Amino acid sequence: MKINQRFILSFVAPFMILLSALGLIFRDNPRKIFYLPIGFMGIVIILERGISRQLDRKNILKKIKSYKKCK
Repeated sequence: MKINQRFILSFVAPFMILLSALGLIFRDNPRKIFYLPIGFMGIVIILERGISRQLDRKNILKKIKSYKKCK
């Protein structure tokens, strides 16, 4: 069975956030701060996906509306 690579990559951002949360909770020494960038990058990846989808949908809708006006 062949596993889709996009399917695996869709779990990277939530895993980054989970790793960051676990590191911040269970780490006792002052190196806790090193887990913050991992969590922020996970959040940014998820937000970027959502925003890019919305922009793509708006652009497609504009193209559809422009084709309807021409006919």
